[in-house]
Amino acid sequence: MITIPNKPYWILGICASLALVVILVVYFGGNASTVESEILPLNFPKAPEEKIADPQVSLIAVGDIMLSRVVGSKMTKYGDYRYPFLKTADLLKSADLTFGNLESPLTPGREILTGEMAFRADPEVTEGLTYAGFDVLTLANNHILNFGRQGLENTFKYLKEAEIDFIGAGETAADAYQPLIKEVQGIKFAFLAYSYTDSNSSQVALMDSAKMSEAAKQAKEQADFVIVTMHAGTEYQFVPNKHQKEFAHQAIEAGATLVIGHHPHVVETVEEYQGGYIIYSLGNFVFDQMWSQGTREGMVVKIVFKKEGITELEFHPVIIEDYSQPRFASDSEAERIIARLDLELKKETLNQIPSYKFLMPEADPPRVENLK
Repeated sequence: MITIPNKPYWILGICASLALVVILVVYFGGNASTVESEILPLNFPKAPEEKIADPQVSLIAVGDIMLSRVVGSKMTKYGDYRYPFLKTADLLKSADLTFGNLESPLTPGREILTGEMAFRADPEVTEGLTYAGFDVLTLANNHILNFGRQGLENTFKYLKEAEIDFIGAGETAADAYQPLIKEVQGIKFAFLAYSYTDSNSSQVALMDSAKMSEAAKQAKEQADFVIVTMHAGTEYQFVPNKHQKEFAHQAIEAGATLVIGHHPHVVETVEEYQGGYIIYSLGNFVFDQMWSQGTREGMVVKIVFKKEGITELEFHPVIIEDYSQPRFASDSEAERIIARLDLELKKETLNQIPSYKFLMPEADPPRVENLK
């Protein structure tokens, strides 16, 4: 609030100011430019820029997000496009960056019935995606073209309107293969996404190892960390296949720090390779596949980055309920799902990652052999 002083003091102040001006003019010979040069400019010291001494950035990644079929009907039934995310949004929104795989194009159209394999989600589902805090979504998957070029371009439109970045698909091939650069607290991330899909569309980035390696090397020149995501693997298998491993290893060799996988619809193993980390499959996150234990399970992973590299890994298992809504697993459920990761991490790595040690206190994680 601005306060005007009482009138007598206000007038007195004006008179004093005028007298000062007259004295200055007389002193400097009536040369106004001299007055200006002697008085101006007034140099005030600049406030020092606030810098974070040791910045860190958290990234949360989730598995497959399918907002069609039964999931779509549940949102309609409850009248809430946030419904799938209500029990997990607090954690998702707590990260600096939140990432997932959008398995359904966003485009108007007819209802998609149970059992259909062509997915379509109402454009309004961006309300739920925004509520859950998603910053980046990969569109490089085998369902994003279920409603053709128009469905894909509608997806671009609605995600842009919601201010959600996307990777792995674009208006042109150049756009599809282009890295997304995000800078948070002075740390730069480059996201690249690829899919195994046999589609002939030039609008989706395909898993070409040579092209990916070159892109990762170039992205490394622009960013502190390169994150490669792949839509690959054998559905409903708890271990990665040869193609997944080769592609992920090549990504790390080309400069990626982290590889995140989607598509198998179940949680697969995690591997440390040449200083990088590979999460072969995060399983389902929002999906209506309630017909097996494995397809109802998923993993939310939180990765903390500092300038020197990844410093923390947290695994938060989820269970899908009501054909549409993930919740965090109980202790016994979480132990079973984390065991499935079959983590191929070095013991010295475990000692450096306190969050991982908290969730898995044993140096050698338990194995679930009968799932392989």
